[in-house]
Amino acid sequence: MRVMLKECAWESLGDDLIVVHDPREALTLADPEGRVAALLDELGRGPASAAELSSALAARGVEVTVAEIQEGLAGLDSLGLIENAAERWLGDAAADERHFSNLTFFGSFATLERSRAEFVRRLRDSHVLVLGVGGGGSSLVQCLAGLGVGAMTLVDRDDVAPRNFARQFLYRHADIGRSKVERAAAWVHAYDPGIEVRAVDRWISGPDDLKDLFGGVDLVAGGLDGERDAHLWVNEAALRAGAPLVSGGMTRTQLIYCSVDPGKSPCLRCDDSDRPSLTETTPRGVAHRLARGLRLNNGLTGPMAMQVGSLIAFEALRYLTGFEPPRAAGGRVTLDLRDGLSASWEPFPRDPGCPACALVPR
Repeated sequence: MRVMLKECAWESLGDDLIVVHDPREALTLADPEGRVAALLDELGRGPASAAELSSALAARGVEVTVAEIQEGLAGLDSLGLIENAAERWLGDAAADERHFSNLTFFGSFATLERSRAEFVRRLRDSHVLVLGVGGGGSSLVQCLAGLGVGAMTLVDRDDVAPRNFARQFLYRHADIGRSKVERAAAWVHAYDPGIEVRAVDRWISGPDDLKDLFGGVDLVAGGLDGERDAHLWVNEAALRAGAPLVSGGMTRTQLIYCSVDPGKSPCLRCDDSDRPSLTETTPRGVAHRLARGLRLNNGLTGPMAMQVGSLIAFEALRYLTGFEPPRAAGGRVTLDLRDGLSASWEPFPRDPGCPACALVPR
């Protein structure tokens, strides 16, 4: 394997070497003999194998065996400073140009074992089921398309209306009165013809309406409006399919997103198991009953819709690529509008007897 140094800068300071890759932090490495600095100098010239590096350093009067080079490279890899040179790009000029920003992002997380190109390939091989292409859903679709998700199934029943334009930037004036999901699919196809997109114009009124949507799906994102228990139908269908679920939305003054990792985290039904009953006469029970009875107009404005969609998309990105663990698995992340969008995480309770969790394939 030929190894490549990531973008970084270094300078010797006494017996130490100061290395900066991420501007938020500086690494201090003990280097009394200057061997690490010499290794970085050679890597900075371009990709090289351990044997080539050993020869180059010997020519500079630094005698280092191939085994020692390999040990040094392992150390640099653990610090996130090097990557597999052959996997820095996808190998196709058009694809490399299309995914330039995505490849650059994943460069921060690439190692000798997990390349930036592999992260992008995982996205291109992924199939995401998007439930709802309205407020947060329309920006979610745009984020997933930008990431290069290879296939999407979009589900919605609404038509485009003038009131949507405050927060749904995927649609145009000429789309008024037309099916949202069909216009969303047309947008995806026009944006990137390489993305396979299927439009399902359907109202989800029960679990049976979801049965034919999960074939080959790697992740479910978004949510359904209208039916009170729709989130539980989706939760159970996702668990049965073994597909992670990421959803989100808005209360009056909070943005919320959550996720379910099948077989690993508590699920949405687990969360409901801890809620007070509608007949409970405690203050908590009464407050819960009153909150369920509220009928709120949708106050999701453009910036908030984009925030929700991007948060859902970023959590989906964690699941689809594994570049880092999901942050909201088995809980909800809340961004408080009254406190500058400060974020907090609250775990779901785990119900050992949850019938939904029991549906996860072994």
